Amino acid sequence: MKRRLINLVIVLYLGALFTGIGCHTLSFGVSAHPAMYFFVWDMFCGWSSYACRVQLVGEGESGAYYELSPGPWGDIKPYGDIGRRHYDIESSHSARMALNTLKQTHHEPITRIFIVEESWAKKYNLPDHLWSQRFSEPKDPKKYFHIRHVITPDGDILESNISWLDKQNGINLGKNPRLMSDARRSQPFFAFGSAKRPSGRFLPGGYLNTSGEVRVGSPLGN
Repeated sequence: MKRRLINLVIVLYLGALFTGIGCHTLSFGVSAHPAMYFFVWDMFCGWSSYACRVQLVGEGESGAYYELSPGPWGDIKPYGDIGRRHYDIESSHSARMALNTLKQTHHEPITRIFIVEESWAKKYNLPDHLWSQRFSEPKDPKKYFHIRHVITPDGDILESNISWLDKQNGINLGKNPRLMSDARRSQPFFAFGSAKRPSGRFLPGGYLNTSGEVRVGSPLGN
């Protein structure tokens, strides 16, 4: 019995290991479900000098904007004091969170749902007393709001964009004559693999102007 249990553990471990390797190799289902985190390899995913948050905003027929996450019942904070939507950097599940809020609340008809990426330099996360010791200029954070996806209330994609950092990297490359010259002289190559593209039910580039009031829908039954 003990040997059978050991063999079962070995089989399950190797099965999970090869499942993760296969998903990464084929780029299949890597972000299909939060449980995939336990199968795929992302320990060395890299670090950025910019902090990022995800905001979910719905636009009503009247032109008013509604905050769709967290919902009026509160937020889920799995790690520390940051809501779960902020961990979904690739926006794999953000649309589902927004649609769930619309499903569970009373509100005017919604025309569009914006998944907005909010970014700022991580140095501004320093406490004020440490900031004054390290920097001579005043602490004045600059935040950048970039539309990642626009979807309909039915979950259909209207617009999908790359991340703000990827967009800035492309702009910097295009403005650097030396890099552009190196790119033209370089030997072309083929990269095999499938890019992550939004698919199924779920404008090019732009920024969201939320000068209007942002409101939360009232819970059903209230």
